[in-house]
Amino acid sequence: MIVLCVVAFAVALLAAGFIVRWVRGHAARYGAAMPQRFHFGHVPRLGGAAVLLGIAASWILGAAQAGWGDPGSLRLGHWVGWWLLALLPAALGGIAEDLVQRLSVLYRLALTGFSGLLAVGVAGITLPRLGLPWLDMVLELAPWLGWGIAVLAIAGLPHAFNLIDGYNGLAGMVALIVCLALAHVALQVGDRALAALLVSTAAATAGFLVWNYPRGLLFAGDGGAYVWGVVIALASLSLVQRNSDVSPWFPMLLLIYPVWETVFSIYRKAARGVSPGVADALHFHQLIYRRIVRSVFHDDESRRLLMRNNRTSPYLWGFTLLTVAPAVMFWNNTPVLMVFCAVFVISYVAAYLAIVRFKVPGWLRR
Repeated sequence: MIVLCVVAFAVALLAAGFIVRWVRGHAARYGAAMPQRFHFGHVPRLGGAAVLLGIAASWILGAAQAGWGDPGSLRLGHWVGWWLLALLPAALGGIAEDLVQRLSVLYRLALTGFSGLLAVGVAGITLPRLGLPWLDMVLELAPWLGWGIAVLAIAGLPHAFNLIDGYNGLAGMVALIVCLALAHVALQVGDRALAALLVSTAAATAGFLVWNYPRGLLFAGDGGAYVWGVVIALASLSLVQRNSDVSPWFPMLLLIYPVWETVFSIYRKAARGVSPGVADALHFHQLIYRRIVRSVFHDDESRRLLMRNNRTSPYLWGFTLLTVAPAVMFWNNTPVLMVFCAVFVISYVAAYLAIVRFKVPGWLRR
């Protein structure tokens, strides 16, 4: 497992460095008028390509090692290839959008949906239970519902990660934390193969973060968000599918921040009569940047903006850890996990309204 992590980190680190050094021309395509833009200059948005290369190199090496005798007893077989096949449509679609900035939301949603269909069709991914007896009975009688939920999760989570990707280190660190939490529980139930894929994904993400935080030399872009979303969705569903002790609400609580951010954004845009596909600057992390993170004094305006950008992400890392900690502690206790999900939703709405109404405690702005 250590070898796979080293390979994933090194490949992603070197690929990201190559992009920063040699593939900067496309960065000018990202217009200065975009509402999500909180940086000066032209920064490449192909970090997702580096993460994808790191993941692919480590997963293929792991599958090859299994064929050579499996020295690490990871039992990585041909199913790893099916995972990569399911990952490619979403990942390549996101990278293409980062290059040309012309793919519509519906087209990208179709590509992530196709990844979901491939995962169900060729990798056998499904959701066998929901942790509630009467719903589990329905899934047992109508297994196609589990397939549909799996496709929806794999199609939707990449866009949820894309929604929270706005500041240096934000989405990348959230993905790294979630991957490590899933890997921890996978090891608890003896699923070393799944843990290996997740830890190598975290390592590839760390290789990208070397360039992304705090210097902001490279962004993940849609490609990075889609890679993280698909891999984490596949791993979450597989962990529940392959291990009956794991509550399906464990990954739900782990991912409640990006999931609820997406649901809440759709609601507030619909309430204003705006299409959910229209970008705006009213997401939770953007409000923290504008109303909680204090102005930074520096002679250089671009440096000042970068420093404020970097100070925003730790607020959201802490917010994520508030859900990750109880999820890891109570990974097999459905009622407790459901309660924490409800507590998060209430806390999120309360915090959002407090920020909008300028009722943030002073100590948070220090």
